Amino acid sequence: MGIEQLIPSGLEAVFIPNWEWRKQNGISVLAAANHITSPFLLTMSDHLFDQSILDLLLHNPALDELNLAIDRKVDSIFDSDDAMKVQTRGDRILEIGKDLVNYDAIDTGFFVCPPNIFNHLERVKRDADCSLADGVRSMASEGKARAVDIGNAWWQDIDTPEMLAQAEKHLRARVPRTERILKNS
Repeated sequence: MGIEQLIPSGLEAVFIPNWEWRKQNGISVLAAANHITSPFLLTMSDHLFDQSILDLLLHNPALDELNLAIDRKVDSIFDSDDAMKVQTRGDRILEIGKDLVNYDAIDTGFFVCPPNIFNHLERVKRDADCSLADGVRSMASEGKARAVDIGNAWWQDIDTPEMLAQAEKHLRARVPRTERILKNS
């Protein structure tokens, strides 16, 4: 089965290669720059999540700003050392980085981006490389980065076998016991 069969009818998918995939994730975003002219949804491909996160993020985005879904349940993050931390004031992103000491949220990896994110990423490139967090930081410095709290919604980054096991444990707990018994019989 090819990936094309998974695309809903009426939706056009364009596959954009990133020949510089060994670089940071900001370069992956920049690979799409010549193909995008309007606000767009950006997600991390290695995250599992409740549909409600996308619903919340897409409900009322500020289309001229970067909108980042954040999780304020910082104590519930499985691997907080690896997490992208966010410092906010209200719905404004002040700082973002894995090494932040003062933070009140975690970046979930779900964004609605304005097309000018590409300008910010180009501006912060060093040695032809940049991270998405560098671009978010640039937009935040201009007051153009908005935090959207996911509330009680669930998500999980899957970077390691331990993270995958944690996600599987969580998802198994959500399936009613009788449904699991029927499925296994």
